[in-house]
Amino acid sequence: MSDKSKVEKSEEEIINQAVGFWQKNSKTIIAVSTVVIIAIGGYFGYKNFIQLPNEQKASEELFTAESYFRKDSFALALNGAQGKAGFLKVISKYGGTSSGNLAHLYAGECYMQLGDFQKAISHLEDFNAGNAKQIEAKVAGLLGDAYAELKKNNEALDHYKKAGTTFPEDQAISSEYLFRGALLAEMNGKTEDAIELYQTIKDKYPRTDKGFVVDKFLARLGVVK
Repeated sequence: MSDKSKVEKSEEEIINQAVGFWQKNSKTIIAVSTVVIIAIGGYFGYKNFIQLPNEQKASEELFTAESYFRKDSFALALNGAQGKAGFLKVISKYGGTSSGNLAHLYAGECYMQLGDFQKAISHLEDFNAGNAKQIEAKVAGLLGDAYAELKKNNEALDHYKKAGTTFPEDQAISSEYLFRGALLAEMNGKTEDAIELYQTIKDKYPRTDKGFVVDKFLARLGVVK
């Protein structure tokens, strides 16, 4: 095989790995996101139960929308059905409550699943994770996926870096988003950024799935053991 053919094959391999992150990983991402949201959602949904008179009502309406979300009925979760509110109505009616805040996160994920990445970004950016670093990291990762789908690669890379460094205690998630950022950087000719991110995975998360394979990605960029 000629050197030119090898280069073309390498570039094709990089592109195939880097593009369509959300399409390739949406089922896994939504499963992980659902677990995280439901596990921690109570914190946002009920934190101010006593302080805010309408928080209970907001929480009740949010619960109905959540039931559609769990069934992967994302359009119904957003818009509601049979007289029941969806996430968008919860946001409209109770935007100043904890449940209204959480509804932004759910709405963002619903729009991701429905392929409306611009609306997903809008809602994810309106969500406030507070001091919940694990949620903050997850939201940053989702924003990275959304920007990547829109081919806004600089924004995507910034969010992948944030997602990979906000909650290092979750090694699997951190290494995953650092790896996506590295692939995206490599695909767009940002070799130094790619090497830095691959090297971070190698140094900090060597026993993760991405840590086990990162050497070959460093090697093709000229970094050997």
